[in-house]
Amino acid sequence: HQRDGENANSALLVGVEPADFPSYHPLAGVEFQRKWERLAFQLGGGNYRAPVQLTGDFLADRSSKEWGGVRPTYKPGVTFAQLKDCLPHYIVETLKEAILYFDNKIKGFAMPDSVLTGVETRSSSPVRIKRDDNYLSNIQGIYPVGEGAGYAGGIMSSAVDGCRVAEKIMEKYAPL
Repeated sequence: HQRDGENANSALLVGVEPADFPSYHPLAGVEFQRKWERLAFQLGGGNYRAPVQLTGDFLADRSSKEWGGVRPTYKPGVTFAQLKDCLPHYIVETLKEAILYFDNKIKGFAMPDSVLTGVETRSSSPVRIKRDDNYLSNIQGIYPVGEGAGYAGGIMSSAVDGCRVAEKIMEKYAPL
């Protein structure tokens, strides 16, 4: 992806917990993701165009009608939509709060004509493999660790989780 384009981007992530899922089935997180992705796909027109809303309109709960000074460059294109129609209510409210908070720290973050593009649902694993207090799964000798196991959201938190599990294994097999 080109890095010398006219726009910059960033991501706002809202934490989602298993209690937010429709059930406690092991794949309920995948079901949750698919629901919101399906809605976003439909809002974009069903042709891989992304649903977008101007930040000022998102904060004011109104539909975007025309571009301001920022024009998205996403290919295959974008469609104006109310992002609240493809996100859970609590995520919409958390995003609004975060945008205003960041604007207090970084003036212009909530610029009314900046463009919000949604939805990104793949920041970490939608599946969490169960493990006990010793970090073991229900299969002896298997230690689910890091992002793929559902216990981290990136390389640093995966590394921290891996260190914790390694320390627990060392306590058991090679105590100091």
